[in-house]
Amino acid sequence: MSRGRSYSDEFKKGAIKLALSSSSVISAAQDLGIPKATLSTWIKIAKERGQVAVGATDGTISHINVAEVVDENKELKKRVARLEQEKAILKKAATYFATELL
Repeated sequence: MSRGRSYSDEFKKGAIKLALSSSSVISAAQDLGIPKATLSTWIKIAKERGQVAVGATDGTISHINVAEVVDENKELKKRVARLEQEKAILKKAATYFATELL
């Protein structure tokens, strides 16, 4: 059972972006013609899902998915660990062959 009007995901994303870049959530909700509580809920859900606004030094706001960044960080840490292991093996092999040749 629907309690009210339904909005497309594209509209929700645009509304969240507008609200986070405007002076207040209330003014953004009024500009869009939607209840402030609805817009606040959308923002809260977006933050819980890992989508947050990040302000740059030049004043612009971009959106990133924190969950994706965390996953990428984990993968990069695994890759660094593997490369360090490979480096250690190659170092031992080089030392072994250097002593064998002498």
